Amino acid sequence: MLDYVFTRPGEPLYGGECDLRFRVLREPLGYTRDAVAFPFEDDSLHLVATEGDRVVGCVLFHPDGVGGGRLFQMAVDPALQGQGVGRALVDRLEAHLLTIGITQVILHARHHAIGFYERLGYRCFGAPYEEVGIPHRNMRKALDPPPADPSVA
Repeated sequence: MLDYVFTRPGEPLYGGECDLRFRVLREPLGYTRDAVAFPFEDDSLHLVATEGDRVVGCVLFHPDGVGGGRLFQMAVDPALQGQGVGRALVDRLEAHLLTIGITQVILHARHHAIGFYERLGYRCFGAPYEEVGIPHRNMRKALDPPPADPSVA
């Protein structure tokens, strides 16, 4: 059974998160381990999926200060891909974002991940482009608050 928890730079799970991000997102492209961290990590939300004390999935979000922000560095251990871990991470992140007033999410999707994000309600906008040496598309989604409970009136 997986647990989903928020972590931060400097906390014990952060090292495992960075290791996963390196192995899944950067190492296959020929980048070094020092290319994992972003300058705005401290100001971003870090949601991880854990199996025991091992990080097996992660997604980050950087707010823009006006009710939106960017989802980035989504990674799932290759042995668990296709088993709903990524969907669970995004669903939990979006639910949390709504509680803090975030209603618009953008992301830079690698070409092979566009279908995954489309199934989660994200839509492409703008022209395709290259980032970190591979094709990408910008995607966005408006987050809708859950419907009001009619029994609470």
